[in-house]
Amino acid sequence: MKSYHIETFGNVNGLIVREHPTPTPGPNEVLVSIKATSLNRRDILILQQTYPLPSKQGVVPISDGTGEVVSTGNNVTKFKKGDRVAGTYFPRWRDGRIGLDIGDQPGCTLDGMLSEFVLLQEDWLVLIPDYLSFEEAATLPCAALTAWSALTSPPISPGNTILTIGSGGVSLFAIQFAKLFGAKVIALTSRDENTGQLKSVGADNVVNYYSNPDWSADVLKLTNGQGVDRVIETGGPDTLEQSIKATAIGGEIALLSYQGKINRNAEMGLNKILAPLFSRLITIKPLFVGNRISFENMNRALSQHHIHPEIDRAFSFEEAKDAYRYFAEGKHTGKVIIKVS
Repeated sequence: MKSYHIETFGNVNGLIVREHPTPTPGPNEVLVSIKATSLNRRDILILQQTYPLPSKQGVVPISDGTGEVVSTGNNVTKFKKGDRVAGTYFPRWRDGRIGLDIGDQPGCTLDGMLSEFVLLQEDWLVLIPDYLSFEEAATLPCAALTAWSALTSPPISPGNTILTIGSGGVSLFAIQFAKLFGAKVIALTSRDENTGQLKSVGADNVVNYYSNPDWSADVLKLTNGQGVDRVIETGGPDTLEQSIKATAIGGEIALLSYQGKINRNAEMGLNKILAPLFSRLITIKPLFVGNRISFENMNRALSQHHIHPEIDRAFSFEEAKDAYRYFAEGKHTGKVIIKVS
C-alpha cells in the first residue's frame, strides 16, 4: 500500500510517498480502505510547523478521511466488513471534558488518513450517513463537527441570529446547521462573487467585510441595533474586534481560530475588547472540533435532514501536493477533497 508522509516540514515538497505492507488488524483494530480525505486549515499549519501541537517526524498527514472496512480483529463488535466509516479528529476523546492525555490527533501526533489503508482502534471510528458519498462524508470529522459544536455548546434557539465569517467549510456548515435549528444567518465574505453561494446554503444576509472594515455597523443595522446572538468566529484577530461590536448583550462568540488570514501579524489591544465584553456581558468560548459522541449525534441529524456538504474541488491521490497548494491559496469555497481509491 502507499502512504504520504511529511518527511520535511515547510512546504509541500516535504510530502513523500512510501510503500508499506498492508497491515493486519489486532484484536481491537479495524483495517479501513480509505476512499477520500479532506483538507483543513490545520493541515497547512502542521506542514508549516505553526500548529500549536508539535507533529511527529514522518507522520502520515490529514485528520479527515472516510473509507470501507476491509477486515476486523476478533474482539471488534461495532463494525463489520463493508461498513462505511470515518475516523475521528480526537480518537481518544469519547465524551465530556478533553484533557492532555486524550489530545492526540491523526495527521499530527498520530498517523493520519492520506494513505490507501489505515489501521485504527475500533473506538476511533464512526459510521457515516448512508446518503452521503465518501467524498462528502470526508468533510465531516473536523469542519462539520466544529460548526456543530459551535452551535450546540450551548444550543442556539429558534429565532436567534448567527454571524458567520468567510466561505470555508466550517462557515458553510454553520450556515446549514443554523437554518436547521431555525436561526437567522448573517454571513460575512471578502469576495462579492461568493454572495450567491452563501445565500444558496441559507444565509439571509451577506456583508462584505473586506471592503467595509467597519462591518459591525452593517450587522447592527440588520438586527435593528440589537446585534447577533452568536458569532462563529473563524477570522481570529482579523475580525474579533468587530465581532464583539456586532454581538448582542449577553451574546456569545464561539472562537474557532487564533490566527488571521488577511493580516498574519495583527495584534489587538486588550482595552479594545475587555470593556465591551464586560459592559455587554459577552462570552467568548474557544472550541476545538468535538468528541465522538457529538460526532455521532451530528450524523444522526444529518441522516434525518439530508444536508449535503459544499465541495469546491476534488483531487486524485497522485495530485495531493496540488491539493495542498490549491487549499493554501485560500480561494476555495467549501471543502477541498483528495480521492484516495
